[in-house]
Amino acid sequence: MRIYRLGVALFAVVFVGLGFALLVATALRGGGTVGFVLGALFVALGAARLHLLRRR
Repeated sequence: MRIYRLGVALFAVVFVGLGFALLVATALRGGGTVGFVLGALFVALGAARLHLLRRR
């Protein structure tokens, strides 16, 4: 069970990192609604997963 929790935490951190990368890349290229929305959703997904993992 410990390996599972570590894997879930790792994927959550990767999702947060991808979200921030999307937000930065979108901002550097002049913006776009889809890029900002997807970036924010990735950050929210990763943060929510980490939060749920810590609650247990």
